[in-house]
Amino acid sequence: MKKVYPVILTPDQGEYLVEVPDFDIMTQGKSLADALDMARDAICLTAVDMQEDHKALPKASAIADVKAPAGSFATLVDIDVEAYKRRLDSRAVRKNCTIPSWLNSKAEAAGINFSEVLREALENRLNV
Repeated sequence: MKKVYPVILTPDQGEYLVEVPDFDIMTQGKSLADALDMARDAICLTAVDMQEDHKALPKASAIADVKAPAGSFATLVDIDVEAYKRRLDSRAVRKNCTIPSWLNSKAEAAGINFSEVLREALENRLNV
């Protein structure tokens, strides 16, 4: 689920404070890019928690309705909650596969990590 939410950024001694009004949360970043990444992370983490609690996500405010105080500015942050959840789910899943005995012997002799090779091959094949 992709959405866009407004945030308010306030420069503070070379860093940025970030307010996310629709979620009533705050975060910060060491640079503008870091602040936007932190905002995205905070929104997604809060959204995942809300979904697990069967709560609806807040409707995104229009950027024109967001009033930034003097010295601050409003911008938009895009989120993809489903992609964020996939990144969080890094648990290992056991899979059995069959290969020829001669190939197994050569791979073991070469110290090949079968799980790593399969993961890399799947990521390559799926372009992820």
